[in-house]
Amino acid sequence: MTECSVSLDNLFHALADPTRRAVIEQLSHGTASVSELAQHHDMALQSFSQHLKVLEDCGLVSTRKVGRVRTCEISADNLAKAEDWISQQKKVWHETFSRLDDYLSDLQNGETQE
Repeated sequence: MTECSVSLDNLFHALADPTRRAVIEQLSHGTASVSELAQHHDMALQSFSQHLKVLEDCGLVSTRKVGRVRTCEISADNLAKAEDWISQQKKVWHETFSRLDDYLSDLQNGETQE
């Protein structure tokens, strides 16, 4: 498996969880401390921290500690990798369905050869 594939696998694994998607959405409005992020989720801080670790490991979130406060921010570059892959797939499927549509139109008009 290539490094790019592993990176995409990790990104999509991280985004597969609704808690982690909610964290990404929260951070899209700006940086926040771990406790600020955690207060929106009904789970223990230790469980929430595991979600943050997954997001950090795949590069979607970065954290820094100043004193006793750990602040998180979104890393948009890695989110763009997932967006690029989805865009490529969308293009492929759009072209495939367009060719299928053309073929079916030709069939209806009796323009295909057997």
